Amino acid sequence: MKILFDQGTPLPLRRSLTSHEVATAFEMGWSKLANGELLAAAEGKFDALITTDQNLRYQQNLQGRQLAILVLPTTNWLEIQKHSTEVAEAVDSLHPGEYRELLWSE
Repeated sequence: MKILFDQGTPLPLRRSLTSHEVATAFEMGWSKLANGELLAAAEGKFDALITTDQNLRYQQNLQGRQLAILVLPTTNWLEIQKHSTEVAEAVDSLHPGEYRELLWSE
């Protein structure tokens, strides 16, 4: 699966997704794109977007998209690292066009 990390997604998460091809918005030259533009740019080039923008579903029309979107509950790498297995499992089970928010308690 080809995955795009949005700006707030911690880069070390890439190490937990070794069976996937991961690029960042920065690496793609898309770091200045607004969310709608980023989604449009990623559509057709990537299978999934991993973001920490919890308002994305309220700000963008996600209907009809083929890009799967996984939202992490924080930008804090230490917190995400504790749940990296859960994140990897969520990525592995994503379907085209799916929107999923991860929540964890601790």
